[in-house]
Amino acid sequence: MTIRFALLGAGRIGKVHARAVTSNPGAQLVAVADAVPKAAQAIAQQYGCDIRTIDAILVSKDIDAVVICTPTDTHADLIEKFSAAKKAIFCEKPVDLSVSRVRDVIATVKKNRTTLMVGFNRRFDPHFMAVRAAIDAGEIGDVEMVTIVSRDPAPPPVDYIKRSGGIFRDMTIHDFDMARFLLGEEIVSVSAQASVLVDKAIGKAGDYDSVSVMLETAKGKHATISNSRRASYGYDQRIEALGTLGAVAAENQRAVSIEVATATGYRRPPLHDFFMTRYIEAYANEIAAFIETVDGKRKVSPSGQDGLAALLIADAALMSVREKRTVKISEVPG
Repeated sequence: MTIRFALLGAGRIGKVHARAVTSNPGAQLVAVADAVPKAAQAIAQQYGCDIRTIDAILVSKDIDAVVICTPTDTHADLIEKFSAAKKAIFCEKPVDLSVSRVRDVIATVKKNRTTLMVGFNRRFDPHFMAVRAAIDAGEIGDVEMVTIVSRDPAPPPVDYIKRSGGIFRDMTIHDFDMARFLLGEEIVSVSAQASVLVDKAIGKAGDYDSVSVMLETAKGKHATISNSRRASYGYDQRIEALGTLGAVAAENQRAVSIEVATATGYRRPPLHDFFMTRYIEAYANEIAAFIETVDGKRKVSPSGQDGLAALLIADAALMSVREKRTVKISEVPG
């Protein structure tokens, strides 16, 4: 069965998903919609799909599923509309910046008995998947501590910062999901620190660019997260899980994985420079998993509930920074 897709949003992440959809033999990109005509035209010309409005896609009988890559403040409404239209939905994170709104969306999807998968692509990175596989195989025993390092080469534009929902909901939210993925348990408390060390303009916009977070489960297991909007050496993405029998880790990836040894020492090529190159395989695997979900071959994961869990942790982290204390997830309003 071929799943017929429409792409909502033809910006940076939309282009990534267009490539993932069109490279999968089980998918067909039928249509694209974007408020910017040139963006939609570029996708349509490259992949041979139609340009349609969102309203037209909503009633199109030749569309089985949609990939939502529009601005965050449109996600919730679009999910509800396409859920009512009985389309399968893949939505980039977050579902919404409001916990209560996300709960409403999940309830709507459940009522309509439609599929909603949330875009936490790092679960589908081959290296991170291998870490999870080693854990599942019992190679390191019971996981007790997880360490996650995630640092961008440079901060995004301040205009983006202003509408992003803040570093915890925009950037660290991926790491919150990864912590749950690796620990295999729910987070019950959060302790976070945040500073503006990279760009004062980010602070003036009401956000932070350098954060450290400690998460804890009910059993006392820990996850430690280090985020920065600046890493002069490239896109820094590392994870490690420590268990009762050992540890498993995924190192940074490079566009070319070689090492040159000379009399002056050892030298390796630079890291990937951004997420669009570092996570190409993850995005492809993510869409493949969504297709299997729509086909009924796979349980929905990450689900709307996973998106809600990560957002709750993000809100708790922000509360922790503002109130300078450890915050329980149960304290988060909404």
